[in-house]
Amino acid sequence: MIIKKTTPLNINNYIKSFYLLMKPRVMSLVIFTCAVGLLTSNSNINIADSMIGITLVALGAGAAGCLNMWYESDLDALMTRTCLRPIPTGKINRNQALTFGMVLSVISVVALNYFANFLSASLLLFTIFFYLFVYTIWLKRKTPQNIVIGGAAGALPPVIGWTIATNAISLEPLTLFLIIFVWTPSHFWALSLYKADDYKKAKIPMLPLTDGIEKTKIHIFIYSLLMLPVIIFPYLIGFSGFIYLVPALILTIYYNIICYDLYKYKKNRFELKKAKKVFGYSILYLFLIFVLFLIDSVI
Repeated sequence: MIIKKTTPLNINNYIKSFYLLMKPRVMSLVIFTCAVGLLTSNSNINIADSMIGITLVALGAGAAGCLNMWYESDLDALMTRTCLRPIPTGKINRNQALTFGMVLSVISVVALNYFANFLSASLLLFTIFFYLFVYTIWLKRKTPQNIVIGGAAGALPPVIGWTIATNAISLEPLTLFLIIFVWTPSHFWALSLYKADDYKKAKIPMLPLTDGIEKTKIHIFIYSLLMLPVIIFPYLIGFSGFIYLVPALILTIYYNIICYDLYKYKKNRFELKKAKKVFGYSILYLFLIFVLFLIDSVI
């Protein structure tokens, strides 16, 4: 009786561990931004093909996350933010993670080529390759600009969504790419401010450790200001209208304000709270910007 009760639980935990290797929170953002790219393309792609395409992109993102955890398992074990991930806790070993990530990569790319087109499959393969080899293996442990360059991988899903529907790349999806690409540094540098001890333990050269807290806060504020022209650009090329532009500008100006508030504040005890505020709002901010694209596209 005891074996019958515990076996299903162990299997469920095993499956859950593989699921967690795919970084489900990151996957949810990938699914959403990919869907926005697809839906704003105004193509005639049917619902079934859309769902298959988005699902395969999500699997590709999960593969990249899994391979990232495989390579960084030694660092994950040192950081409080990541020490409970499946590999550091021993729920999954590194070989299993590597195999799972490679299988997911092959399945997602090959299937996307079959169900969608070669262009979208090539972009997905490039995204996985870039995230693993360029960001994870090459940049992350070597330069504080890791997240600036590496952010390109996280910015590609809306472009892939667009190509799934249209089998072409144009200026419109590149504006979606640009929004995520410019947003990423301020988002992650805010995280690195209040998780600096973690990055120090893992010897990851994040900006607060290499350039100091004050320079990091200046960089966060500058990148928040860069969001203004990036947010306006889709309107200038006729990709969006006032329904998008006005609330997007309000959201961006508020982002500028809280980033400036973080920059000017010098008391360490409250700095961490303000960094958390910037980080938390940055997630909501990006989500709302893409929601506005959808609403504007429909109306």
